[in-house]
Amino acid sequence: MTHGYVAGKDALVKRLHRIEGQVRGVERMVVDERYCIDILTQISAVNTALEAVALEILDDHVTHCVADALASGDEKEAKTKTGELLEAVRRFARTR
Repeated sequence: MTHGYVAGKDALVKRLHRIEGQVRGVERMVVDERYCIDILTQISAVNTALEAVALEILDDHVTHCVADALASGDEKEAKTKTGELLEAVRRFARTR
């Protein structure tokens, strides 16, 4: 079984590497004793970038994993995937 995000995996990895670079930049800002608001602005940018990646993966989960489970006619699998989706949305909503 492949996951929905696999088709765009290379692009996701590139985005995650950029985010990793942003986090290192925030660390440098702290080391360099930069202005608090500038650091907070960069942290906000990192959070926004991570949220965008999470939403893309969530979209892929819905359009691939959940849709396939529903289309399969396997009621147990559909219930499992739907439950996973709802739990993921709840976790994501708590972080906001």
